[in-house]
Amino acid sequence: MVEIREVRTKKEQKEFLQFPLKLYKNNPYFVPPLYGDEKKIFRADYVYNDTCEAVYYNAYRDGKIVGRISGILQKAANEKTGEKRVRFTRFDAIDDQDVADALFAAVEDWALQKGMDTICGPLGFSDLEREGLLVEGFDQLSTFEEQYNADYYPRLIEQCGYQKEVDWTESQLRLPDEPDDTLEKMTAFIMNRYHLHYGEAKNTRDFIRRYGDAFFALLDEAYKDIYGTVPFTDGMKKMMIDNFLLIIDLKHVAVILDEQNELVCLGICFPSIAKAVQPSGGRLTPAALVRLLKAIKHPKVIDLGLIAVAPAYLNRGISTAISYELTKMLREDGIEYAETNLNLETNHAIQNQWKRFHAVQHKRRRSYVKTLGKADAV
Repeated sequence: MVEIREVRTKKEQKEFLQFPLKLYKNNPYFVPPLYGDEKKIFRADYVYNDTCEAVYYNAYRDGKIVGRISGILQKAANEKTGEKRVRFTRFDAIDDQDVADALFAAVEDWALQKGMDTICGPLGFSDLEREGLLVEGFDQLSTFEEQYNADYYPRLIEQCGYQKEVDWTESQLRLPDEPDDTLEKMTAFIMNRYHLHYGEAKNTRDFIRRYGDAFFALLDEAYKDIYGTVPFTDGMKKMMIDNFLLIIDLKHVAVILDEQNELVCLGICFPSIAKAVQPSGGRLTPAALVRLLKAIKHPKVIDLGLIAVAPAYLNRGISTAISYELTKMLREDGIEYAETNLNLETNHAIQNQWKRFHAVQHKRRRSYVKTLGKADAV
């Protein structure tokens, strides 16, 4: 028999946090989040508590934890879309349908109690969190930004009555086999035609000082209609800035300004720290810190983080300049390849942008949806 407990005690919180670490121990593709960051979800002052409600459940059999799940009522998202949704996230379980059934029933019952009529996910508090269920690419190393899951998860979730809502693809980008200066010429033409120039900064703190406000305003504007996104709060901005100060290298940042020095385009890549955090289970031990610093200073792989273009420049080819900057990073910094992270399969503009590279789609992720009724309550 499966027992579901809402996470309340410190012991239950620890079990919730450590379950995926134990489930995927020695799995070469699983990349843990930073353990210290994950612990913050249970704090009263957690950054998302001003716009969200959350619930956490553990599943037990014979006193042993066999699964976990969280439900999120993202009020800002519902206000934006006019929907009544709860998101599920942090679902992990052994390969057992009874466990999955019990976990999802608990979240669905909670959603109904909150007056909601739909469950979707996996989606986090915002798109700054890990999202999407891996449905292809189970033999590929996950990026630090996204969650790995075993190949039986889609079956478990679909048997609970969930259907595909959207898919994201992920690709590895390498330089073309043959050098081509077309991209450089196109970039120069576009920059000249629209009187654009690259922004500069002395260091990461100077970057934040110069472009921080415009940076978040552009992201909000560019991402407002993208699936699962929510506006930045002050807390989210601070959290993101803190992360920037930790891992960003300005060599992997491109900022484009107009004649009035207004921000019109940005592209940010992160050094891949996936292998650096694997051995310690996401804990920042002294050895992990050494690996982390090495990965940041001398990356072999970079992860594409954020690309945003001001709406007025969407159809002017300005993304060409970002592609050109990415080719320079790959060529000049000795980067083996770039990981795109999540690209909506319906975002044809971004999908077409990668045709300039030797691109290999190696992973696919999915967000599921289920409409609830009174019969779904437990």
